[in-house]
Amino acid sequence: MSIDISRRELITLLGGATVAWPLAARAQQPALPVIGFLNGQTVASFRHLVAAFQRGLNEVGFVLDRNVAIEYRWADGHTDRLPALANELIRRRVDVIVATGGADPSHVATERIPIVASFGGDPVRFGHVASFNRPGGHITGMTVFSTDLLAKLMELLHELVPRGSIGVLLDPTFDWGQRQAVETAAPAIGRNIRIAEVRTDADLEEAFAILAKANVTGVVAAGGPLFTNLRHRLLAWTARLALPTIYDVREFTVAGGLMSYGTNVPDVYRQIGLYTGRVLKGEKPADLPVLQPAKFDMAINLKTAKALGLDVPTSILLRADEVIE
Repeated sequence: MSIDISRRELITLLGGATVAWPLAARAQQPALPVIGFLNGQTVASFRHLVAAFQRGLNEVGFVLDRNVAIEYRWADGHTDRLPALANELIRRRVDVIVATGGADPSHVATERIPIVASFGGDPVRFGHVASFNRPGGHITGMTVFSTDLLAKLMELLHELVPRGSIGVLLDPTFDWGQRQAVETAAPAIGRNIRIAEVRTDADLEEAFAILAKANVTGVVAAGGPLFTNLRHRLLAWTARLALPTIYDVREFTVAGGLMSYGTNVPDVYRQIGLYTGRVLKGEKPADLPVLQPAKFDMAINLKTAKALGLDVPTSILLRADEVIE
């Protein structure tokens, strides 16, 4: 028996087939695993760190939009928004939550979803994990030890500006033992310390008025998302008052700050990307040791030093990883 099909009917049938086959193929594709990226800062200030995070993912075989998806939630410097943003990711049923930039596991009200975090202080001391080697729960990550670095920042500022009182800018809402670290380090350098607290951007002017009244000869800006978001205002104030200031993030020095010493932050985010990929592949956070930074960078801006009338000691120049002229 023969079947007579017109040319138009044949084209119609084939056209329908070419439409149906891709639709069927897409329907059979498994859903991509989803990473919830929770961050207390702004997307503008974190683009290079997001790129580093994605490089870490790539190293373990995950490529964005090919075999993994990312849902971003940015608090734009308003840490009070973090719990609500975390709840959005929980309701989204993401496969893992990455808590960074001032976000930490305390903002995520679930033990069902694995968490990979960047810790600003000791995660054992603050109860996030049982130990560095065996976290023991649903949380792991990497610590940047910003509190421990405060003693080093004070030491370097003391070397650069050896006389007078030292001012320290602290955000008490991000005080992971920072005040205690400052008070512990002060006797070792034998300098008077004046702490000024900054909770919001509105406090910055008053904080610098306090430091100016105390006649400080240099300032340490403690780490935290608030200061990162206020970078340009902070730099403007230190320039206006001609105050030598040291920071824990290289980006301040590149933008005109005097000096910085701290963890190589892009490497931290690359490592977090690696850990996130390993969790997506089935490894348990309980078995992934909390990492500690191995790379620290020192940068100094000689143009800023000259504007402040400072002679940078050779001992500092020889140790600097980056000298900006």
